[in-house]
Amino acid sequence: MQIFGVDIGGSGIKGAPVDLGRGDLAEERFKVLTPHPATPDAVADGVKDVVDHFGWSGPVGITFPGVVTGGSTIRTAANVDKSWIDTDAGALLGERIGGLPVTVLNDADAAGVAEMQFGAGKDRSGTVILLTFGTGIGSALFIDGELVPNTELGHLELNGHDAEKKASTKAKDDNELTWEHWARRVTKYLAHVEMLFSPELFIIGGGVSRKADKFLPLIEGITAEIVPAQLQNNAGIVGAAMRAAKLAP
Repeated sequence: MQIFGVDIGGSGIKGAPVDLGRGDLAEERFKVLTPHPATPDAVADGVKDVVDHFGWSGPVGITFPGVVTGGSTIRTAANVDKSWIDTDAGALLGERIGGLPVTVLNDADAAGVAEMQFGAGKDRSGTVILLTFGTGIGSALFIDGELVPNTELGHLELNGHDAEKKASTKAKDDNELTWEHWARRVTKYLAHVEMLFSPELFIIGGGVSRKADKFLPLIEGITAEIVPAQLQNNAGIVGAAMRAAKLAP
């Protein structure tokens, strides 16, 4: 069974049909740049471009970098335009892609759902936290395999700042940090999250998971096991499609 997934990020909007039997992309993903400002109408046009590229007709799952309630309504917008807040994203995006059935969920939650089903979290019980490092820091919290949605742990205060302002991949790039310096910031952040939640496992996702060998060996003093996401930066697309599969007849 194939379902379409779209992952809206702070820098790019990417999507592809997903083979839900394998938990992997059925075709090479297509990506467009996230517009700036990332207003609802502009982002909706980007989503349309991605869906139209494949000539897709059927349910579509779409991730969003913020809190999403009821499978549609946007409550926060840290790394896109603030005009998203209180937008009915399901209605807007569904209309823009020709009335196809749409469901919307938090981007990190989508990545986490995929990793728990097909990737690094498969068959893991207890408390598992997936963290996506990119434009910001997204989080997905699981307790015995059940998702606690919209945790937004990237906005925990760390040394007087939103944690993602200091420890995201964007912070690394903007401040031209070495892997060693950035790993120290990530270590402080993980220690703070571990103090609050005592997880058995951290899964590190986002685009930087492709370079896990550059920084994971530098992280020390964390009790929980730390592993890279197996689906890497495709996890959000896969998780979005998994959620949208519930809309299929």
